This record gives sequence, C-alpha cells and structure tokens, in this order.
Amino acid sequence: MAGGEETARLLSRVSLFKGLSDRDLRELAQVAVPRSWLAGEAVFQEGDPGDTCYVLRLGCVRVTRRHSDGRQITLAELREGSIFGELAMFGGETRSATVEAVERSTGLALLAGDLRRTMLAHPQIAVAMLEGLADRIRAANERLSRQTFQTVEGRVASALLGQVEALAAGTGDTEPREVLIRATQAQIAQLSGSSRESASRFLAKLERAGVITTGRGKILVHEPAALNNYIY
Repeated sequence: MAGGEETARLLSRVSLFKGLSDRDLRELAQVAVPRSWLAGEAVFQEGDPGDTCYVLRLGCVRVTRRHSDGRQITLAELREGSIFGELAMFGGETRSATVEAVERSTGLALLAGDLRRTMLAHPQIAVAMLEGLADRIRAANERLSRQTFQTVEGRVASALLGQVEALAAGTGDTEPREVLIRATQAQIAQLSGSSRESASRFLAKLERAGVITTGRGKILVHEPAALNNYIY
C-alpha cells in the first residue's frame, strides 16, 4: 500500500476528495496502491470492467473513445493530480473510454472494494466524495454546453485553459502565470472538437497577440487569464 503523508498530500489535491479532513485523507492513503505505466501503455481499455479508479502522480494520460466510423477520438489529456475511472467504479459499468499513458507516468490505484470498505467505516468520506462527484458532473455539463455553442476560437481557448487548469491542479498553483503544455496542435484540435486547420489559425493568432508561443509538441501559455477573452 502507498500510505504516508506524501500520498495524503497528493489525494488532497484531487477535486473528488477536496472535502476530506487530514485524518480522512490518511485513511484513504492506506488503501492506495502504487502504479506505473510506460509511454503508450494502456491503463485500461474501453469495455473493460470498472473496478478501480486512479490518481495521476506524475506524467500525462490521454482519454480516448472509438467513434462509430472507427476513428479514435481524444476526449481529454490529464496531468498530475487528476482522477479518472471513478464513474464506472461507482456505477458498476464497463469503461466508457480508453486511457493510455502519453509519457512514462506514475499514479495510485484505489480498488472499488477497498474504497467501499473505507467509506462504510468512515461515512463522512462518502459524503465528501459525493459532493466532489456532483461538482465534477456540473463542470462536465458546463464544458459540454460551451462546446456546443462556442465558436472555434472559444473551443480552442477552452481546451488550452482546461490543460492549464489540469496542470495547475497538479502543482497546487491556483493562479499560474506561465504554463507549458506538452501537446501538438493536432491534439489541441482534437480536444476542442475543431479541424486542425482552424485550430492552427487561431493558435497563430494567439501567438501574434503574445498569449502563447508554439513549439514542436509543446505550447507555452504566457498569459493563461487572457484565454478567457476568447471564451464566450
């Protein structure tokens, strides 16, 4: 098991566990199991049983889903401090998406049985987790609504801001001034549901405005707050 103060601190940065006390976090840390993945290795596949959720300690994972025409669609890229796989675990459903490591990554696994026993022994943990889960569902609904009605510029800016926020959550920095996103322009286009050409044109516009600098497989965001000016 991956007990200890370091594990408890990592869990404290996870949105789902934000309402837990220090004592509750230490209890949860006792049932967390260390995991590691090589670049390109699948954490789980779409259709697998959902009996475990994961917290990313270091690295990056990509969430994808297979479209009816056979294409693999990128839904999200998650960074340090992110939790994933929890919905299938609570609902007893199979995995609705595939998650694979973009680079060498490490994390914690929370098995459904261990987590349920901890929640039964400490009901306050269950209440706090339900509140955190409700917040995540509301945030997901808001993102879906924005993507439905936003322009290409708004969707791409939202995708960039989402990556900034994910990285900030992993470091505990609530107001980052400059953030390096390790992603290609094609990946940002997929995340925003835009064509590569449209996304590239807008990224070039942001670069001319001094908001970002693009490089090979990376985007340096100089002014994260300025991205909000393009989201409407």
